[in-house]
Amino acid sequence: MIRLFDLSLQLNGFPIKEAKTELDKIVHFSEEEYVSFLENKKKQIVDFHLNNNSFYSDLIGNKKIENWNDLPILNKQNLQKPLEERLSKGYSKKNIYLNKTSGSSGTPFVFAKDKYSHALTWASNIMRFGWFGIDFNHSYQARFYGIPMDFLGYQKERFKDFLTHRFRFPVFDLSDEVLEKFLQKFKSKKFDYINGYTSSIVLFAKFLEQKNIILKEICPTLKACFVTSEMLFEMDKILLEKQFGIPIISEYGASELDLIAFENLEGEWQVNSETLFVEILDENNNPVPHGTKGKIVITSLFNKANPFIRYEIGDIGILDEKSTPQKPILKKLIGRTNDIAILPSGKKSPGLTFYYVTKSIIEDDGNVKEFIIKQTKLDTFEIEYVADAALVSEQIQKIKEAIDLYLEPNLNFTFTKKTILERTNRGKLKQFKSYL
Repeated sequence: MIRLFDLSLQLNGFPIKEAKTELDKIVHFSEEEYVSFLENKKKQIVDFHLNNNSFYSDLIGNKKIENWNDLPILNKQNLQKPLEERLSKGYSKKNIYLNKTSGSSGTPFVFAKDKYSHALTWASNIMRFGWFGIDFNHSYQARFYGIPMDFLGYQKERFKDFLTHRFRFPVFDLSDEVLEKFLQKFKSKKFDYINGYTSSIVLFAKFLEQKNIILKEICPTLKACFVTSEMLFEMDKILLEKQFGIPIISEYGASELDLIAFENLEGEWQVNSETLFVEILDENNNPVPHGTKGKIVITSLFNKANPFIRYEIGDIGILDEKSTPQKPILKKLIGRTNDIAILPSGKKSPGLTFYYVTKSIIEDDGNVKEFIIKQTKLDTFEIEYVADAALVSEQIQKIKEAIDLYLEPNLNFTFTKKTILERTNRGKLKQFKSYL
């Protein structure tokens, strides 16, 4: 069988073979070799950006950097400048991987990765899914994700699904009729694993529970389910295990970085120490001892196109006491949850649906800094946003049209420009909140 997945990466200029070789080398380092690898990589990536990235060297300015903790903390607000101003020397839109973050933290922005560091991200995904017997080249994925609704975007995504051996269940409408159709697909297709947004997969499990169906019994080829992008609560995990009859694995990642932590075979959340350096810091940006909660700050060790050095991701977490530099364990992730919107027609949609809606409107000019969406009545939503300039009527019209398309028509929206948005007591923006 052709290794279509690897081939499509290679053809798109992502050197997956080389990346797999390097990753394999890192994984097999001894503890001492790993520590010196990490120190070298940290120094190399900082030196590279100081010498080749004017955005980063301006940020440091004349500040004397004597040790790692002297380096500034980056956040999405720092990085909300047009991409051209943040790219390193030698990189342009032609030779990078370009994407937007989901804005699940309420702060969307455009980012770049050089092709090698993006290939490493895939190598790291391939390795981690491989722990559970999943092979991206051959295993068939049931994918619970959004999909662009415009004709071209839709076809492109479906073609990508074909190449990467996955079948997509769009999560914008999760009414019982739609979930019934999902169920029929599981009866007729030989899926190896499920991957997608936590809240949508949990809704599907609740539907199965009502029908008293165990998924593995009607789709015996299923091996595992990987949930991402939102918190998986213990109660939901128990429900998923019961209704699916397969292991449920939590991943925690950020599109601009990589997989950050991935549940290993022992059930621990193993932090990715091969391509990232993860720190837990207090309010004053000092490292906290293992076992203590603090903000998660991450350095991308390989990305030369954009600096992600001591980048504050907006989540709070705790590293386990038994963590070592080579094998850090995330004991607890605090934050990152999404509500579900219930609409007048009875349709249910995950809060992340709004990401697809807003993502299509937010351009790379860095105008809209952050936004939150509140559902105040069945048909009424308030969008509060922080921006340099107020949204103009055609932008609002575009958002309304997108919402008609993705959710349903005749919903009422108010747009309020704010200087600051309210945050949870953990300092996290909740992108979508239902007050129903």
